[in-house]
Amino acid sequence: MLNRVILIGRLTRDPELRYTSNGQAVTNFTLAVDRPFTNQQGERDTDFIDIVTWRKLAEVCADYLVKGQLTAVEGRLQVRQYEVQTGDNKGQKRRVYEVVADNVRFLEWRDRDKAKPQTEKSGQEEFNPEDDVPF
Repeated sequence: MLNRVILIGRLTRDPELRYTSNGQAVTNFTLAVDRPFTNQQGERDTDFIDIVTWRKLAEVCADYLVKGQLTAVEGRLQVRQYEVQTGDNKGQKRRVYEVVADNVRFLEWRDRDKAKPQTEKSGQEEFNPEDDVPF
């Protein structure tokens, strides 16, 4: 069986970095991906796809990705189910579709003068985006 997803799109917002109770970094962001065809009005529809990254990749994405940046994501599709616990919809079952990324490529670099400050990471090596450029 195979579960592999490759997407290229633009971030709809800055990535949101959080840490789990056991200290693992997790980042969430959404990619806007245009469909390869036009609708009946001659316009391209766009899909908004939730992306999740973990550990070091999560921290790198939080440090270097920003809203509007063209990005490629490779990973697997994950479907989670949960039950609503509060409000009028209590007891309703919900499904969440997201891509758990294991590879993220920055297809555009933002202006270094506007870069977010690096977060302190004790005992971890610093990520240099220039090291991974293939040219």
